[in-house]
Amino acid sequence: ERNALRNSSYRWKFPIPYILANSLDLNAKGVILQAFDVFRLKSCVDFKPYEGEQTYLKFEKLDGCWSYVGDLQSGQTVSIGERCDYKAIVEHELLHALGFYHEQSRMDRDDYVQIWWDEIIGGFAYAFDKYNDSFLDDLNTPYDYESVLHYGPYSFNINSNIPSITTKIPEFNEIIGQRLDFSRIDLLRLNRMYNCTSSLTFLDQCSFEYVSICGMVQSRQDGADWDHMLGKAGDEDHTLVGNCADRGYFMHLDTKTGHAGQSTLLESRIIYPRRKEKCLQFFYRLNGSPQDKLVIWVKKDDGTGNVRRMEKLHTITADGEHHWKLASIPFSVQAKFRYGFQGIRGDPAKSAGGIAIDDTSLTDTNCPTNIWHIRNFTSFFNSTSKGDYVVSPVFYSSEGYAFALQLYPHGRNSSPYMNYMGITFHLCSSPNDGLLEWPAGHRQVVLLVLDQDPDVIHRMSLSLSFTTDPNQLVNGRNDTLQWDKPSITGSFASFCNCYVSPGVGWNTFLTHRELHWKKFLKNDSLFIFADF
Repeated sequence: ERNALRNSSYRWKFPIPYILANSLDLNAKGVILQAFDVFRLKSCVDFKPYEGEQTYLKFEKLDGCWSYVGDLQSGQTVSIGERCDYKAIVEHELLHALGFYHEQSRMDRDDYVQIWWDEIIGGFAYAFDKYNDSFLDDLNTPYDYESVLHYGPYSFNINSNIPSITTKIPEFNEIIGQRLDFSRIDLLRLNRMYNCTSSLTFLDQCSFEYVSICGMVQSRQDGADWDHMLGKAGDEDHTLVGNCADRGYFMHLDTKTGHAGQSTLLESRIIYPRRKEKCLQFFYRLNGSPQDKLVIWVKKDDGTGNVRRMEKLHTITADGEHHWKLASIPFSVQAKFRYGFQGIRGDPAKSAGGIAIDDTSLTDTNCPTNIWHIRNFTSFFNSTSKGDYVVSPVFYSSEGYAFALQLYPHGRNSSPYMNYMGITFHLCSSPNDGLLEWPAGHRQVVLLVLDQDPDVIHRMSLSLSFTTDPNQLVNGRNDTLQWDKPSITGSFASFCNCYVSPGVGWNTFLTHRELHWKKFLKNDSLFIFADF
């Protein structure tokens, strides 16, 4: 099932009504809603709860992961069965429902891949059928090895170590079948087929590569200026990391000059929101004096149509470190507004640099609750072996639960898998425990490894999740609930001066190939978003 159906009668009208059947696992329901949000961010495709419409999608837990292709005009099932509750798999099935067939179904697929018919399980050869141009439309796009709808090399194979499909360009054998997110061409086709001219929740972004700086405007009221600076060795931008000659700009306030207290404000163009909740993300670097500050503002409509009512959102103080960090600032606004970056000089006599910002993005979405920044990852990766791990800081959920993560660059000792990173989630004891509900069941753990592509639309971040079962027992302890208080289930840990529960997570979190394929390790930093 894939490229696009030519018959336009199979096109959906938005928003698409949906039903989440009671048969679905709780985690699957959460993952389906996550996938809806990705479609809204990257396209004009939208969804709404079912209200009696004739045509709709009903998500059920049946046998396997599958969907009909296109709108059948009578209501139809999407199966999210056992082990199908992954964001990219739900995206895959929804693309089928929207009218797309598998990538290797293209008429010209034999120019790009080899199908090994003798290695396919009996009765499944139909899964490798291709369709002629009168039935499918490639929407004037090239063959896409990176498509989220491409089969992997071992799909429906007889022998576990012999592929059923290989690529004519060998370098793509480990790429086909990726289940991170939509590829660029996936999105190009989706938006072409449905005539999407904009997305539903994307608002603004800027990598500062052009002198127009994305329509931002600068206040020059106090003798300080944001400079549009070209990166150089030892002072690279975040977008291109110094990899392109005469490119790689960012905004910079020199705090070595002038006097203490001088400031300048860089404001966005006027933004017209669609929803209330916002997430402003950007990369920043403060390597001047300890007194330097970066203050984030929102300027709102004052009720008369003028955008001039200022509200401070967040203040970042200098730390003297030279690497890029990620800020994620949530705020709420429903009328037109601007967001702004105020740089404040601290003590020029003690400054060795300044304040820098790059790769900003603004979306009509919720921000991640917690961000784990692992620096100098390559050195750590190269100096560790199977079973070694690094522990995150203690994070807190919005309800007040404390937790930490353990990342295993080469996998856990108990893992049979090679070339995978592993990760585990652990509840931690905290002063809040007496106020919280125990066991902490029916709560979703969502971990996302950030692809640091400057274009938020084209990021292919890895997202995995599971939902806590209040009846789950600690492995090997038939009298102890896994999600009870950590002081009951766990052991004392010096890193947090707290009790830490046994870990639950994934042995196959991210492959080493994927780690180095996309921009997960830009500037040798790994970012993991964690929500509970």
